[in-house]
Amino acid sequence: MSESGKIKLSHTRRAAFVYIRQSSPSQVEYNRESTARQYALVEKACELGWAKEQVTVVDEDLGLSGSGSVKRSGFARMTAEVALGHVGIVLGLEVSRLARNNADWYRLLDLCGMTDTLIGDSDGIYHPALFNDRLILGLKGTMSEAELHILRARLDGGIRNKAARGELRRGLPVGFVWGEEDGEVLFQSDEAVVGALHTVFSKFTELGSARKVWLWFRSEGLSFPLRATMNSQIRWVAPTYTAIHNVLTNPVYAGAYAYGKCRHERYVDEQGRFRRRTRHLPLAEWAVLLPDHHPGFIDWATYQANQNRIDANVHPQPHQAGGAVREGAALLQGLAICGKCGRHLHTHYSGRNASPGYHCSGKDIVQGRGVYCLNVGGVQIDQAVADAFLKALTPAAVEATEQAMRQLEADHDAALGQWRLAVERARYEAERAERQYRAVEPENRLVARGLETEWEKRLRELTAAEAELERRQQQRPRTLSPEEKARVRALGSDLRKVWTAPTTTDRDRKELLRTLLEEVIVVVDRPEHRAHLTLRWRGGELTEIDLPLPRSLPRGLRTSEDTISLLPRLAALYPDEVIAGILNRQGRKTATGERFTANQVGNLRRYRGIPRFQPPAQPPQGEVVPICKAAKILGMNTSTIHRWLAEGFIAGEQVTPGAPWQIRITEELRSRIVEQAPPEYLPMLEATMKLGVSRQTVLQRVKRGDLEAMLVTSGRRKGLRIRVMDDQPRLFATTS
Repeated sequence: MSESGKIKLSHTRRAAFVYIRQSSPSQVEYNRESTARQYALVEKACELGWAKEQVTVVDEDLGLSGSGSVKRSGFARMTAEVALGHVGIVLGLEVSRLARNNADWYRLLDLCGMTDTLIGDSDGIYHPALFNDRLILGLKGTMSEAELHILRARLDGGIRNKAARGELRRGLPVGFVWGEEDGEVLFQSDEAVVGALHTVFSKFTELGSARKVWLWFRSEGLSFPLRATMNSQIRWVAPTYTAIHNVLTNPVYAGAYAYGKCRHERYVDEQGRFRRRTRHLPLAEWAVLLPDHHPGFIDWATYQANQNRIDANVHPQPHQAGGAVREGAALLQGLAICGKCGRHLHTHYSGRNASPGYHCSGKDIVQGRGVYCLNVGGVQIDQAVADAFLKALTPAAVEATEQAMRQLEADHDAALGQWRLAVERARYEAERAERQYRAVEPENRLVARGLETEWEKRLRELTAAEAELERRQQQRPRTLSPEEKARVRALGSDLRKVWTAPTTTDRDRKELLRTLLEEVIVVVDRPEHRAHLTLRWRGGELTEIDLPLPRSLPRGLRTSEDTISLLPRLAALYPDEVIAGILNRQGRKTATGERFTANQVGNLRRYRGIPRFQPPAQPPQGEVVPICKAAKILGMNTSTIHRWLAEGFIAGEQVTPGAPWQIRITEELRSRIVEQAPPEYLPMLEATMKLGVSRQTVLQRVKRGDLEAMLVTSGRRKGLRIRVMDDQPRLFATTS
């Protein structure tokens, strides 16, 4: 760095800033000579005429890139000081240390030129206000940015070229390791790991849902292998839904090599700041995809079929089909299609018996201006489709029965196999801990005590694993005798008995239908009271069914359902004349289109069997407060109050729909909100697994009062606790 006459007294009166930066933490750790050279610029500033106390070292940006992708607080502080005219010179080892992008670089040049600030590097001292110096600095900044681009292009080109051959070594999921050859991928040598992954794919083929596979692992009490990085040890933990889903969706398990599944983007947020995000690309846009790259747990065709099945299980958006089968009685959920507009039909349930029905949502789209297509009951339609299905399936009934018997035994053997491997793993850990304990010197008591504790822990785990294996072996299903197998085959030949058996659930029937049926097109002719069904089977075969519909009587005059549902709530609070005023203010009309009177309200109330208003002899217990005040009293957020109101855990009072909710604070309500629930109250996940139903079904039973619930408001596991009694009806009942 050569001195020149550019340094004036006006410069040395101000501060000298020495900017120090390395692009990454690894450079800071390993390229220490470069860092030392940058810190040596402090002495250079003193040689140029600045006192040591005038020199400010800016090293907050060590380990940060200068490309503009990250925010550099040190560079921002130095730029602010330059803009205020407090800096006489900015020293850097080279231009690339100050900035690797022209946006930051030219902003600094402009500020230095306006505030008479010098810039110095290893080649000399420059004044940005002078044309020649500014030209040189501009070229240096452009070359610095170009250098970064060239380096990145070379690195990316090499990486992509190696990935195109399937030889780029990246992190592999649990179950795989890299071999010695280029691009060689091998199975993990641990038999327990490989067995657990094989079980995931076999159970998904049987159950058809990632969530069901996860629930099966949890119900069997099996552990699942987890590895944080390629170099870390495998840990056996309780399986999570995310872990099971990742195994089923990762193409590596199908023997494929994939690269470029994501794209990193930069964008400007609402505050004008640069952000980075990662977008997951569809399979067609992956940069590299090499099927049959290495041995996999499944083949590529099975992987693609699994992805289609997982996508079909996703809860559908409005006006779309799909979704995994649920507990409802509508057999054609996700299969029925409107024969007029081609949209998938939605299901609904009506009446005291919750009879299923299907309706087209065409009238609800385009802000309600859509065309009304159909709304039809589903009892006759479901029965006709079930008859056609059983008729088509009868030739394969015996074979399906024998396969079900074999599957029952294989299902239990798969769980037992995993538990046997768990016992072997626990025995190895115990023996390993014993060898470590016996190898330590007796005089080293501190280490010996720790190893002894570890040995005892492993022995307890081995004892628990052996006891669990013994218990599960005793629960093994009894092998059927030849006579019993003959009776089962005879029953299997009549599928209608199996179809209508109490132990066959609606979900099981839907799963059976989906194995052969792709869609059912429904066309309703209301004047003729007929429905025309077109069943499209897998493989393209079509079946036509003409079905007569029951003739319904003409509907007479009837008060709106909203008014009828509102009347009991109003009658509990107000006399008939007040109710009539409320209904008239809301614009409601009688069945004949007239305004309500006290006499008409009384007649409607008596016809519906609604008791009249009786002033309470004693005021009801508890204080009625708004939701905000109730939240403070109960120690929770208002959003939680609204959610528990919607899910039926907390009862609210509302004069009329649209009016503010109010909560009556009683001792019974306080007793249901606790800090710690009794042991018989289970978390939501365990309750759903024990009852065999979804979370929504459990909440519906809580709302109806069929299940007792408590709300835990503190601790790590806050939320609802459900009391599941042994006498609760089970969804999957078994017969001996």
